[in-house]
Amino acid sequence: MTISETTTTAPTPLARPVPLWAERVARLLPLLALPVCLWRLPIGFDHLMGADVDPMSWSRWANVSYVVTLSLLSEAIALLCGGLVRPWGEVVPRWVPRLRGRRIPPYAVIVPATLLGLLFTALLVDWTLCTFHLAGFSDVPYTSGWWRLLAAVTSGLMALWGPLILALTYGYYRRRCGTDASM
Repeated sequence: MTISETTTTAPTPLARPVPLWAERVARLLPLLALPVCLWRLPIGFDHLMGADVDPMSWSRWANVSYVVTLSLLSEAIALLCGGLVRPWGEVVPRWVPRLRGRRIPPYAVIVPATLLGLLFTALLVDWTLCTFHLAGFSDVPYTSGWWRLLAAVTSGLMALWGPLILALTYGYYRRRCGTDASM
């Protein structure tokens, strides 16, 4: 064995091929989060985006920090869901010290992804009840129907996260733990 054979390693193949639908959903998640992240930014600067409520009572610095942190965290979670269809969701990447190349136990990914999917599904239920005024729930009042429609569409896109994360998690489970390779 030569030195070049020991220092270069081929990328780790996935346990089973990723279905096309799962690849597309994983790429779609960050795009679904982007509109609501952009929607939040003016709110940090006390532009209420048509909401007929009082502005946040925090200082400007706290408002902006909160909104930017929430938006960055949302996008980070969406990008992290890519691990459900990428090799780094099955094997620790080479750049991670001491753990590089180790196989990730499937349930170390499945359990947190399922909990996250269930949490976001609960948010979808809340969004549905509030947006459509079901069972006595109501949304924030808006100054016009257009603002209300824009708010419902942007937040509704992100509300789809829960079922999509659960679908990706199920696909991951089938690839890593299932006995049937076809999905």
